[in-house]
Amino acid sequence: MTTVKTRQATSSQAVPSLSDLLDIEHPVSERGAISPAAILALIEWLSSDEAHALDEAGLTFGLGRRLRSLGLPVDRLSLHLMTLHPEIMGRSVAWSPNEPVQIRDREHGAITQIFLHSALWKAMNTRDIVIAGRGDDHDQWEQLDTFAGRGLVELMIVPLCNADGPVSAASFATKRPGGFTSPERQVIERIMPSLRNACELRTLRQVELSLLDIYIGPMTAQRILAGHIRKGEIETMEAALMLCDLRGFTELSNRLPGERVMELLNVYFDAVVPAIAREGGEVLKFMGDAVLAVFPGYDATRSSDAALAAAKAILARLETLSFPDARLQAGIALHYGEVSYGNIGSGRRLDFTVIGPDVNLVSRIQGVCSDSGQPLLMSQDFAKKLSDQQSISIGSRALKGFEEEIELFAPDLISPAKGEIGSAFAAIITNTDLS
Repeated sequence: MTTVKTRQATSSQAVPSLSDLLDIEHPVSERGAISPAAILALIEWLSSDEAHALDEAGLTFGLGRRLRSLGLPVDRLSLHLMTLHPEIMGRSVAWSPNEPVQIRDREHGAITQIFLHSALWKAMNTRDIVIAGRGDDHDQWEQLDTFAGRGLVELMIVPLCNADGPVSAASFATKRPGGFTSPERQVIERIMPSLRNACELRTLRQVELSLLDIYIGPMTAQRILAGHIRKGEIETMEAALMLCDLRGFTELSNRLPGERVMELLNVYFDAVVPAIAREGGEVLKFMGDAVLAVFPGYDATRSSDAALAAAKAILARLETLSFPDARLQAGIALHYGEVSYGNIGSGRRLDFTVIGPDVNLVSRIQGVCSDSGQPLLMSQDFAKKLSDQQSISIGSRALKGFEEEIELFAPDLISPAKGEIGSAFAAIITNTDLS
């Protein structure tokens, strides 16, 4: 090992700045041994405004470069951040010198036996620092995708134990024969509390955003994060409205075991929700077996076209599903109008919802779908906003709560804009009585 001299600061010298202490462009071999002041500067950087403004990739990149500048032979720095998400278990953010930062989301159910027998898993479960070398018969960490094929000889894993919730980890790997020295390991341990705090902040921020998006939708999540959380805060907007209801749900739930009903409901929602999202819509409510969605936008024609495309896609997708104990069919109502959107409730139990005559109307139109067996009906206000008149009138109906009869429309089967989705949809309603 090369011996280097420590620079000593005399009382006559100026106090070094943070940028001087973390001289990224000149490694420690050019500047001297790692000083306590330089370590402190790195700790301060982790809690600085600069680091606070970085995302996970930026934090990993900045930390990796700064550790190298201190003289630590870090050839692979990885953050393994656990999260709360119905589909994603966690995220790996990995950096190596002269490479772009790699980010991988880890899905539930994708855990391999190699991972379960690795030093990484051990550190996260025991909450202890684990140091693993190459060639350990009982630890195949070198085969994990984060480290594989990089010639790494030692891995140091430090658990990042948050106040509560799952344990994350940071891993530091080197190619240097002999691995990290004891002083180098002490540097890593010294910065760990600050790194844990920085990672916990980002994890909580990501959990907050993802859970809000998942449970209440992006539009409502943005309103909450913007501070619109008081009861009675209402805004009015124009949008295309969709109400999609699963037919025969009562009979289905009475006939099949509850667990099977839940399975079928999730299959049904997997056909409905992605189709809405692809067309720019947002689900506002799951109401048992029904879905209320809006397609907001400044262009009424574009919003209406998007809602109709989503409805056709939903019905076409449901037509492809076949089960021995159930047939999934839906009735969809479409309307364009004005809704009041905001907080309702009492005290500390509030909910975001939409109300107004137009919401009532789309609900009544959906009732006609159920009573008549129509798969898709739309109001005149919706139909006249479509770009290519993709609808035909089926007459007027008296709807509960509305004094005048409401003219209803169904999709036009001979519209040239149908394409593949239209053809599949046409097959659904060919045998439907439109009278």
